Amino acid sequence: MVDSHSEDWNLSEEEWRERLSAAEYQVLRQAGTERAFTGEYTDTKTQGVYRCRACGYELFRSNEKFDSHCGWPSFFSPLAGDRIIERRDTSLGMVRTEVLCSRCKSHLGHVFEGEGYNTPTDLRYCINSISLTLEPDKTAE
Repeated sequence: MVDSHSEDWNLSEEEWRERLSAAEYQVLRQAGTERAFTGEYTDTKTQGVYRCRACGYELFRSNEKFDSHCGWPSFFSPLAGDRIIERRDTSLGMVRTEVLCSRCKSHLGHVFEGEGYNTPTDLRYCINSISLTLEPDKTAE
């Protein structure tokens, strides 16, 4: 993972294939989905910042994460609205809202609204663990 603000993130698909593992590439660059309940951050309670695995951009904080029991890490809000892009996704014969990293345009997951979770936003950002890395908060230990 690289976290360079000056780096050009408009990479070719070949360059992305070189940077990412096959599984990371399938989710981050081809909008795939990891199997439910298999991701490393699904149930983690570690405090810290979740970053885009492709470019290192800060996306979510652990205090915005909640237990949705859906099989993927869930957040009720991104770190800031400019950290993500939301776009209409009509794949799989349904209408959903895809979530992408605003810096490198990698696929993160989807956001759902109105599911009745007791969160401040009534949103569930359902994010693939493989799209993220967690930087633990050293002061929380």
